[in-house]
Formats: sequence, structure tokens, C-alpha cells
Amino acid sequence: MLRNMATSLINSDKEYIVTTVEKAKELRPFVEKAITLARKAQHLEGDEAPAKAVHLRRRAAQYFHSGNQNFKREQSKFGGKTRGPVERTAGVKAVKRLFDELGERYKDRNGGYTRIIRIGERRKGDNAEMAVIELVDNPRELAAKQ
Repeated sequence: MLRNMATSLINSDKEYIVTTVEKAKELRPFVEKAITLARKAQHLEGDEAPAKAVHLRRRAAQYFHSGNQNFKREQSKFGGKTRGPVERTAGVKAVKRLFDELGERYKDRNGGYTRIIRIGERRKGDNAEMAVIELVDNPRELAAKQ
């Protein structure tokens, strides 16, 4: 469940998701550890930097469902029946966005990449308290400051 929620948060265009307070509190350290790996990749220097960047990317991929077991078979001219580009999983997109965009955004920030806001509503059915978990310093927030 945490992997799916983390993937949804990273891939979200609005950079927030609505969930229960308890799930948001569990998700926060999970996502922040992945963002920290992307941030560390921005500060690498030296001859071993590309190898260390690949290592950090693979460690971050463990936080998401980033594999597609049918990808190679579908790309093969012998095994696959589909032609054209094969869509990768949402986890692969999340890792790519994490290292290309979010790692650059948070490279000077030492933690605190997410914010939990209680929205005061309760979910029908089980009366669970709802909250919004969002990434800080998002474009919507920066546009509101200016």
C-alpha cells in the first residue's frame, strides 16, 4: 500500500494526495527516504559518481513498483505481439521524476520534503479523519508566494 501511495504522490501533477491521517503519517518517512536518495545523487563528485548515482537510483527503485516483467518480452521481435512503444510502469516514471526533477528541487534542503494538512472532513462509512499530504516547494505554492 505504501509503495502505491508513494508512487501516486510522486507522479501526481498537483503534487498532493488525499488520504487518511494515519496513512499520511506512515507515508511521510517512506517518501522522504526516497527523496533523500535522489538528493544525495545531486551532490556526487569524482570518478565514481556515475556508478554511485546508478546505485542510488536502484536503491530508490526499491521504494516503488518499478519493474515491468513483460517489458523485455513485449519489446522482443519474437515474443511480443504488440507493436509500437510499450508503456513502462508508474514506478519507473516515479523514479525518473524523483531523480530528474525532485532531487534537483530539494538538493539544498535537509529533510522536511512533505507536509501533512488535516482537512477537517471525515470519510463516510468509517468516519476516518482525512488529510492531504503534499510535497513542499511545489510550483503551485511558489506561484502563490509571488
